[in-house]
Amino acid sequence: MTGTLDRLLAEIRNCRICADHLPHAPRPVLAATTRARILIAGHAPGIRVHRSGVPWDDPSGDRLRAWLGVRRETFYDPTRFAIIPMGFCYPGTVKGSGDLPPRPECAAAWHARLMQALPRVEFTLVLGRYAQDWHLGDRRRKTLTETVAGWTDYMPRYLPLPHPSGRNNGWLARNPWFEAEVIPALRRRVTSLLA
Repeated sequence: MTGTLDRLLAEIRNCRICADHLPHAPRPVLAATTRARILIAGHAPGIRVHRSGVPWDDPSGDRLRAWLGVRRETFYDPTRFAIIPMGFCYPGTVKGSGDLPPRPECAAAWHARLMQALPRVEFTLVLGRYAQDWHLGDRRRKTLTETVAGWTDYMPRYLPLPHPSGRNNGWLARNPWFEAEVIPALRRRVTSLLA
C-alpha cells in the first residue's frame, strides 16, 4: 500500500490538469503516509502556502494547530497527520473577498484514490464548506453553522469545522459554543489518536 500511495503522490505532484485556470504555475501541496490516523481536509492552499510549498504554513495553520493542541513538529509529521485539501494548488483570489474556491478537477481526479490509499485514517477534520460537501455528502446540513453545530452526529469518524481563516473571526465571535464545546472534544480525540 505504501508504494501505491507514493506513486499516487508523485502523480499528483506532477499534475497539470487545471494549469490553464490558475494564476501561477501548478504547485500541488499535500502530505500523507499510509500510517496517518488523522486526515485534515481543507479547501486549497493560499498564496503563502503556494510560495512555501508547506501545507498550512500561514496564520490559518497557526490557528488550526492551536485548535488541535499540537506543536508544529507533530502537525508536520505525515505519519500522524495526512493533509489533503480539496484543491491542491492555489486557485487565486476574488477581489475583495478572499481566495477563489478550490478547483473542482482535484477532487474529481484524485480524492477517491487518495482515500483508498489511506487505510489507517480514523478521524477526518472537515474544514469548511467545500471539504464538507465532499466528505460528508448528503449528511451535510443546510449551512456550515448547522453542520458544525451538529458535530456530535459525525463523531468519532468526522468533525466538521469552520475554516480557521481570520476571515471567520466574526463567525467565531457569534458562535462561542464552538470554542467552548467543539475544541475540547477535538483535542481529546486528537490526543487519543496520537497516543
